[in-house]
Amino acid sequence: MFITGFPAGMLACNCYVLAPRQGADAIVVDPGQRAMGPLRRILDENRLTPAAVLLTHGHIDHMWSAQKVADTYGCATYIHPADRFMLSDPIKGFGAGFFAGVGRVAVAAMFREPRQVIELDRDGDKIELGGITVAVDHTPGHTQGSVVFRVDGGVANGPESVAFTGDTLFKQSVGRTDLPGGSGRDLLESIVTKLLVLDDETLVLPGHGERTTIGLERRTNPFLEGLTP
Repeated sequence: MFITGFPAGMLACNCYVLAPRQGADAIVVDPGQRAMGPLRRILDENRLTPAAVLLTHGHIDHMWSAQKVADTYGCATYIHPADRFMLSDPIKGFGAGFFAGVGRVAVAAMFREPRQVIELDRDGDKIELGGITVAVDHTPGHTQGSVVFRVDGGVANGPESVAFTGDTLFKQSVGRTDLPGGSGRDLLESIVTKLLVLDDETLVLPGHGERTTIGLERRTNPFLEGLTP
């Protein structure tokens, strides 16, 4: 399997591209601010065509370019229904006081839903996209509609399983829970029941920062100390 990624925009959200191989259909995960340029280069260099845009949650730094990518390549955007409202009004995800007045109006005017939106409303469901089977785990806590995408099948010279964790789990950290829809209790429950049950060798590709593994986080993440599935 081919997997690559890059940090996009001011908040350096990790955008990922995965495909069964070069010259195939591809999946784009979390195309953030100013993602289109580097994404297009990756797609062209590897002869890839997006078959889907997957969003781990609805925050603006993760979905900024979703509409542009999906509509440019004629594919659907997948998001949990609890976070769908942020596709057309991402400011709601940060609360009324985050942007004010003209700033809020200007930002809101930039966004609209992609032409095709598919809701990820079945926890544990598996979807077939571009020749890849993706398992979808609902992991509320950072937002009510946060999800983790899991892919099995192996990466060249790498692990057999990969988890795209968005802002649920980072290297030696976890997602913030102080924004609308956040819950510290739900976040830790999601991590315990959906992530700590995975094999230690599972590669974690988070929404920000460096990659890690489930085993490394189990041993070294201070927020997970004492937690067991």
